[in-house]
Amino acid sequence: MALARPTRPVLLVTRLLLELRRDLVVRGPDKPLPVVRIPRSLQRRQEQRQSAGRSAPRPVLVRPGRLLVSARRPELNQPARLTLGRWECAPLASRGWRSRRARRDYFSIERVQHEAPALRNLSEGSFADLGLEPRVLRALQEASPEVVRPTAVQSSTIPPLLSGRHVLCAAETGSGKTLSYLLPLLQRLVGGRSLDFRRIPDPRGLVLVPSRELAEQVQAVAQPLGSSLGLQVRELGGGHGMRRIRLQLSKQPSADVLVATPGALWKALKSRLISLEHLSFLVLDEADTLLDESFLELVDYIFEKSNVAEGPADLEDPFNPKAQLVLVGATFPEGVGQLLKKVSSPDSLTTITSSKLHCIMPHIRQTFMRLKGAEKVTELVQILKQHDRADRSGPSGTVLVFCNSSSTVNWLGYILDDHKIQHLRLQGQMPASMRAGIFQRFQKGSRDILLCTDIASRGLDSTHVELVVNYDFPLTLQDYIHRAGRVGRVGSKVPGTIISFVTHPWDVSLVQKIELAARRRRSLPGLESSVRETLPQQT
Repeated sequence: MALARPTRPVLLVTRLLLELRRDLVVRGPDKPLPVVRIPRSLQRRQEQRQSAGRSAPRPVLVRPGRLLVSARRPELNQPARLTLGRWECAPLASRGWRSRRARRDYFSIERVQHEAPALRNLSEGSFADLGLEPRVLRALQEASPEVVRPTAVQSSTIPPLLSGRHVLCAAETGSGKTLSYLLPLLQRLVGGRSLDFRRIPDPRGLVLVPSRELAEQVQAVAQPLGSSLGLQVRELGGGHGMRRIRLQLSKQPSADVLVATPGALWKALKSRLISLEHLSFLVLDEADTLLDESFLELVDYIFEKSNVAEGPADLEDPFNPKAQLVLVGATFPEGVGQLLKKVSSPDSLTTITSSKLHCIMPHIRQTFMRLKGAEKVTELVQILKQHDRADRSGPSGTVLVFCNSSSTVNWLGYILDDHKIQHLRLQGQMPASMRAGIFQRFQKGSRDILLCTDIASRGLDSTHVELVVNYDFPLTLQDYIHRAGRVGRVGSKVPGTIISFVTHPWDVSLVQKIELAARRRRSLPGLESSVRETLPQQT
């Protein structure tokens, strides 16, 4: 019968006893005994063996109520009632994710409330209390009968706009920012001086947006409101040549409100197909994107052709109209304040910020999975097939899958075709004729899955979206906020969930910032104070 090999701790203890016995023989019985120090780890191991030998029951891990963060390793869970201090060391579940051994690890930021913060912060008053005229209220009731009470953002934004102030509104996605500027815009145009003779299009209201999909959406919201008030709302999207732009403008010479992208409007201004001389209201929707380097030169030229008012007093002259300025967005990262100085004086802007700006949304479950690049396709196909089975068993929402490049959207689309998974694709390199109407088809339920780049993450209404999958993790925290804002919006009937695949070391860095902000219940780093440092009068 073979003898069991002694373990390392047993050998260590035996060696210590032999050395003690040898010292006793050499020193003699009258000499003082030497001190033998046993490592604490060895003592613990020996105590565990003794308790196991007595068949002591193993301790039961009790889940401490609802969780804020749940991890694959239970010791890294964080109860919802616990909030880490600002300088307290946080046991991050993603701390070791740079190592290959972390593959297949995961954690989730759990849903700790069941409705969007904007719904929890509905104003106790009505739209009439904000100073809107009865005809505007009737138009709102006819166009959107489900909108009864204003959100907190709308209650804070509409009064200063009606008083003629320039406004910068920084609030989380899905908080009702579009209506907060459309209603004052339309009220001002209804009461203003109409232009009867126009040789070329000369709009009195301009809404500038970064993508043609967002232009179509804003036009769809503004059109029924304007029609009830006798105002014409038109859209001028990009991606077309001069011939198409000239044709669009020739068909709508009497537009009171124009919703346009910077590229298309820049071409029209350069060719003198449109004039902004009588502009009374100028809105930059998704202003953080429009003030980015990719759009800044175009936006600067548009402002050169506009006459922005210095203050409310400049808006009173009907024969020399000047434009009231509105900037809205869900993120305003560091550096935006410096760019705003080129647009208007900081002292002339009323800044309205939401308490949840740049924060992790508490009503959305967000899961992060550490995967190798080769594992992402298999995981995505499994997620989509599970969602399809759930959809067959009962009504459910739709799915947005985000990629970082147009080529990835196309390549992933071919793979889904091989798996017989029906979907739509939307990316910036598509021809305008192919790209037109894709997001509207997705909204109407033509397909339940949309593969897209970040052009679908800015401002687009997606109340029917239940799941967002970040196949490629976003490159910046701002992009993550915008993608996450596609679920859990005001009016959404389905709970929102986000699943993110984490592959690269730079992905891990962003995930650790998100996890730390969630555990400490603070805003994401690098975004918190960018507006507040430059612009006064926060609320």
